[in-house]
Amino acid sequence: MKVVKFGGSSLATGEQFDKVVNIIAADPERQVIVTSAPGKRSQGDAKVTDLLIHYAQQIQQHQDATTTAVQITARYQEISAFFDLPPETMVLISHKLGALATTPFADADHLMAAFKAHGELLNAILLAAVLTHQGIPAKFMDPKDAGFLVGGEPNNADVLPATYLNLSHVSLTGPRIIFPGFFGYSPSGDIYTFTRGGSDITGAILSRGFKADLYENFTDVDAIYTVDPRIVAHPAVISKMSYREMRELSYAGFSVFQDEAIIPAVQGQVPVNVKNTNNPTAPGTLIVPEQFLFNPANPITGIACSARFSALYLHRYLLNKEVGFTLKLLEIFQRYGISYEHMPSGIDDLTIIFDQSKLDAPTINALCHEIRQTLKPDYLEWIDDYAIIMVVGEGIAHTVDTMGRVIDSLTQHDIAIQMINQGASRISIMIGTQRKDAAAAVRHIYDTFFVKSEV
Repeated sequence: MKVVKFGGSSLATGEQFDKVVNIIAADPERQVIVTSAPGKRSQGDAKVTDLLIHYAQQIQQHQDATTTAVQITARYQEISAFFDLPPETMVLISHKLGALATTPFADADHLMAAFKAHGELLNAILLAAVLTHQGIPAKFMDPKDAGFLVGGEPNNADVLPATYLNLSHVSLTGPRIIFPGFFGYSPSGDIYTFTRGGSDITGAILSRGFKADLYENFTDVDAIYTVDPRIVAHPAVISKMSYREMRELSYAGFSVFQDEAIIPAVQGQVPVNVKNTNNPTAPGTLIVPEQFLFNPANPITGIACSARFSALYLHRYLLNKEVGFTLKLLEIFQRYGISYEHMPSGIDDLTIIFDQSKLDAPTINALCHEIRQTLKPDYLEWIDDYAIIMVVGEGIAHTVDTMGRVIDSLTQHDIAIQMINQGASRISIMIGTQRKDAAAAVRHIYDTFFVKSEV
C-alpha cells in the first residue's frame, strides 16, 4: 500500500487534476491520497491558502469579504467545470466556505488555523468527487473521523502519539481514501495547522500510521538534484539517498522538503519517493533508511549552501583550561532565548554559529556586550558575512581522501575557508566561507566530485 501526496502546483487547475487522476488510476497500490490546497496557476497568481488568509483577516476586521470568498470559490468551480461535475459538490464547498464567516472561534489564532485548513479540506472533497465521477471509487476522509489528533498551538501543531493508534484502526479496504493535508484536530475538537510543509507532514504521518510500503511525494520537479540548479546548470540527479543525508542537505538549503517534514516516515522506516506530477514515469529520488543503501560509487551525494548564518568568534588565552567557560556562555544564550547552530572550537578559540533570521541588531548588540562584561574575552568579533556549505554523503565515512579533495577544490581557486567541521556521523562536512564565495565554492566542489570524476 502506498500513501501519495500531491503538492499545490499539482492540484492548481483542472488540467493538473487530470494528471493526478491518471497517476492514481495507474497504480491500485496508491490507496491513500493526501491533498494540498490549489497553488498558483501561473506567475503572479495567488495560492488559495493566501486567499484564505486574506479572507480570515477581513472577517476579523469586520470587513466585507464577499469578493474574496467569490475568488476562492471560483478556483474550485474552475476545476469542477473542467470535469463537468454535478452541482452537489460545489454546493457543499460553497456552504463550507461561507459557514467559516459565521463560525465562532476561541480567538484570532484558532480562526486563522481553521480558515487556512480549508484550502486542503475543500480540495480533498473536490478530488474525491472527481475520482468517483471518473469511475475511480474514492471517499473523502475528515481527519477528525480518522482520529488525527494534534497538540501544540493552533498554527504550529504537533502530532500526538494517540494518532498512530487511531490510524491503525482505520480500514484501508474499499474506495481510495482522500485525506486533506496540513491540519489535524486538537483533543477539544479545534482545527490546528502544521507549519510550512504541512501537507508533507500529513503524508509522512499517514505513511507511518498506516504502515505504508512507500510514501510517494509528487511535486513539480523530476527528482532531487545533487546541487541547486540555480548554481550549477543541469546537475546530476540523486537516484537514492538516506534519510539522514536528506536532513543534512535540507538544513543547508535544499528546498524539496521542509527539513522536519518527513520525520514521521523516518520513524516508521517508510521509504519516500519524490516524483514529478508532470513527468510521473521518471523514477524520481528514493529516500531510504541507511541500511537500505547500496555502496555508493561517489562518496558525495549532494552539496548545499545557505547564507542565512552569522557567527560569534571568541578568543581567550588558555580557554581550554578554564572550567565552566562554555557553561557561562550557554547561560547567557538562555537568558536571551537564543539557540545556536554549531560551536566548533580550538585551544584558545570558540566560534558560535547562529541562524541570523532569528536575531535582530538590538539583541546582537546586547548579547555581545554581556559576553564582554561576563566572560572578558581577549577578542570578540561578530561576523555577519558568513555562509555555510554542507557536503553530504554516506560514502564520506568510508573514504579517506574526501576531506582533502574538498579542501583542495577550494584552496586551488583562492577561496578562504573560515571554518571546517566534520560531524560525528562522518557523513557531512561543514564549511564556512564568505557569502561572496559560497556559490563558487559549491561549483568547484561539484566539479571535483561530479565532473572530473566522470572524465
